[in-house]
Amino acid sequence: MISKRRLLQGVAASLCVTPAWAQQTLSPPRAARAGAMPGAWPTQPVRVLVGFPAGASPDLAARAIAEPLARQLGQPVIVENKPGASGNVAASLVAKAQDDHTIGALINGNLTIAKLLNPATPFDPEKDFAPVGLIGTAPLVLATSGEAVGKTPAELLLWARNLGDRGRYGTPGIGTVGHLGMELLKTRTSIAPQHVPFNGNPQVIEAMLAGRIQLALLPPGLARPHVASGKFKAIGVTSPLRSPLFAELPTLREAEVRGADLEIWTALAAPAGMAKPAVARLNAALGEVLHAPEIQGQLLKAGWQSEAGTPQALAYRMRTDTSQLGGVILMRGIRSEG
Repeated sequence: MISKRRLLQGVAASLCVTPAWAQQTLSPPRAARAGAMPGAWPTQPVRVLVGFPAGASPDLAARAIAEPLARQLGQPVIVENKPGASGNVAASLVAKAQDDHTIGALINGNLTIAKLLNPATPFDPEKDFAPVGLIGTAPLVLATSGEAVGKTPAELLLWARNLGDRGRYGTPGIGTVGHLGMELLKTRTSIAPQHVPFNGNPQVIEAMLAGRIQLALLPPGLARPHVASGKFKAIGVTSPLRSPLFAELPTLREAEVRGADLEIWTALAAPAGMAKPAVARLNAALGEVLHAPEIQGQLLKAGWQSEAGTPQALAYRMRTDTSQLGGVILMRGIRSEG
């Protein structure tokens, strides 16, 4: 398996170009921080930056944990939306934050493959963040249009394989997990649909309902009503185990698809310079929040399965996801300008 460091070496020479959105700053220069973090943390309100608009699933996850996290920390936790560049605007602001009280609720794309997709990305996921902990995970549903022939996962995969390159699959855009996941599936299943990018999953669903595409990897909450109505058929979920978000749906592993496990996730991450005791305090508080049944229920409603863990566990997941999806990026020559 390709290591993260090795994957990043190929883009190191082209990192001097910084897109306009990355010119924003949050705070005074690092030199002004002398004497900060005197003891107990936090000493002021904590800002949680989210890279998507209000109402998006990462935003809902951040808002579900904000108030209980504030009770744990003894300071207000304020969620701020900084949408743009598939979450990379918020990620860049977090990476550059100097105040010890700005963190991010970021998605796996920001914390793993951002620089591989676009070498001009002005942060390095490996070096510029201190992983805090996962908030939640979700599988994707490999869905087909209702015209697909077959009832079992194996029969539906055979139908998709027989389409050859006449088939089309839709995604929310180049370099999204839906795009990379489908390219990974193409290497594992011998299906060969061509990519059609859209501006978001609602447009993907609209195109599949209209018969313009035949396949998509969709979040469970978006796929479920169309599967229930018979307008879509579902082959399986991409998680290693069945998901409570779509418990009746088998995994792709159950359909004998190996090496294509994939989940989307959102996590708390801090700037790399945040003091280790602060990161530990934040992780402990997050763990308490995520173990509360009412918070788990709110996250499920928002499309996330809560998954508390250590900073080390998140760091490991960042490395393994970078290796898996980075291999797809390099093999397929995928680049994003977003």
